[in-house]
Parts: sequence; structure tokens; C-alpha cells
Amino acid sequence: MTVTEETTPVSHYERIGGASSVKAAVELFYDKVLADPELAGYFSNVDMVGQRRHLALMLTVVLGGPNEYSGRGLAEAHQPMNIPLEHYVKVGEHLTATLVELGVPADIIGDVQGVLAQVQDQVVASGNRAGA
Repeated sequence: MTVTEETTPVSHYERIGGASSVKAAVELFYDKVLADPELAGYFSNVDMVGQRRHLALMLTVVLGGPNEYSGRGLAEAHQPMNIPLEHYVKVGEHLTATLVELGVPADIIGDVQGVLAQVQDQVVASGNRAGA
């Protein structure tokens, strides 16, 4: 083992297996979301191939992988949809269940949940936020 290998921390992205693992997570996640009658309607007129690609790129960044995302910001993409808090929570539950099902370590799941909490106000409609 070289000095570089000893001192360079491994990203969450690398720990879960990189691009192929992120792709598997995105596929399973959208299978769950699209099967949820409360959430499926958000995607009825969405190019799901592009949507899956966008989420894979964003999840890669969240996990510390290469940043190749160049799409719209979260607020720009989600605020016009008037997403209520309870739907945001359900999406987070589906993501957590996906990561658990795929055997992602608990510390990584906790970090992803932390990011979900940080970006909530960018996604949830302003009149539907906790404490609003």
C-alpha cells in the first residue's frame, strides 16, 4: 500500500461500488416511487430516462463522486410543482428503503438523510414547510 492510498479517504461513492451501484439504486428507487400512487403523478409527463440520469448524477455528487451534474437547481426544478412536505418525506422514505435494500452502510444512509434534510426547503413548496 502506498502513502497516498493510506491517507486518501475513500468516498461514499467508492465505498458503495461507484457508478454501477448508483445506477442500481436509482432504478430501484424510481421503481418504488412510480409504484406509489401518491407520488407517481409527479412523473406522468416526465422523460424518465433523463430523470433517472439526472438523479444518478446528483446522487453521485451527494456521495462524493465526480461532479458531472449540469441540470437545473433543486429549487428551480421543484418549486413550481408545489410539493407538500408529506410527499417529500415519502420520497425520502423510498430512497432510504432503497439504500437499505441494497445493503448500503448505515453511516452512508445517515449522510444521505442529512443531505435530504438540508435541501428540503429547496424542494418543498414554501407554504407546506414544517413550521411555516
